[in-house]
This record gives sequence, C-alpha cells and structure tokens, in this order.
Amino acid sequence: MKYLDHLEEWLIASLMGAATLIIFVAVVHRYLSGLNIPGLQTFLISLNTSWAQELCIFMFIWMAKFGAAYGVRTGIHVGVDVLINRMDTRWRGRFVVIGLLAGAVFTALIGSLGAYMIWHLSGDQTSEVMEIPMRYVYLCVPLGSWLMCFRFLQVMLHFIRTGDLPRHDHAYVEGLDDEIAETGAKA
Repeated sequence: MKYLDHLEEWLIASLMGAATLIIFVAVVHRYLSGLNIPGLQTFLISLNTSWAQELCIFMFIWMAKFGAAYGVRTGIHVGVDVLINRMDTRWRGRFVVIGLLAGAVFTALIGSLGAYMIWHLSGDQTSEVMEIPMRYVYLCVPLGSWLMCFRFLQVMLHFIRTGDLPRHDHAYVEGLDDEIAETGAKA
C-alpha cells in the first residue's frame, strides 16, 4: 500500500514540477523573443513552444484527477459535516459509511463511463497542437476515478475498523517530529 501511496505522490509532484518548468521556459522564451537582439531573436522565434500550453493543460488535468484521489486518502477535501457530527455515535458512523460508499459508487461509475468513452473514441482524434491521440489525455478519467474509488473504500474500511477518518492537519510537517526528537536527544 505504501508503494501506491508514494507512486501517487510522486506522480502528482512530478507533473506539478514539470508543468511549472515548462510554463517558465515558455514565458521566458516569449519574453526574450520580443527583444530586438539580432541573432538571438531570430533563433528564439525559430523555436516553436506552442505545444507548452497544451501540454500543461493536459498535465494539470492528470494532476487534478490523481490529486482528488490523494485528497480522499489524506482527508483534505472539504466536507460539510455539521449535522453528521451532532448525531448519536451509532447514527454518525452509519451516515459516514453511507457517504463513503456513495463516493465509491459515484467514482466507480465515472471511471467506468470514462473507460467506455475511451473505448468508443475515434482512433484518429488527436490534440490540436501536439497531435497526440486524445485517448491518452482522457485515460486520466478512468484511472483517476478508479483510484479515487479505491481510496473511498480504503477510508471506509479503516473507519469501520477504527472509527477514525483521515484528518488533514495544516500545521503538521512530515519528518518534523523526528527532527525535534533528534535535536532533543543531542541536547
């Protein structure tokens, strides 16, 4: 399970880093191409970076789908649970399980419909600038949705076993407790 967790985090971080780098290079290219420096301007104009925007849009779509699954696993999605938290413990648990199960069913349905769409997509449909098959772009819908469904089921089983839901603590920094323990031991 840790392997899947790290793969998910690595994929999101890599896409985010690569998209940031690509956009930075495209903006610098666009700015420097506007400078009237003979030789440099001609060279930069000959470079085509029109693909950068389209690629970054596709990368952000993939980030969003896998980021949503990450959000379910870590508990960072916004939830309106005022009424649920005021319920009796027994009823609260039932409604939480129903809500998580509804999320799993919905994301499984979206994933299956996404797979159906890709299966029936025309093979010659390509992106406008990069001309890559749109199947690869749309593949994030079933993959991300099915991963999110898996995360809903994972959280639901953990809740049934322990009664705990994942909570995101904005003040928590991973590894900081270990660092504090080490500096405390040295002192």
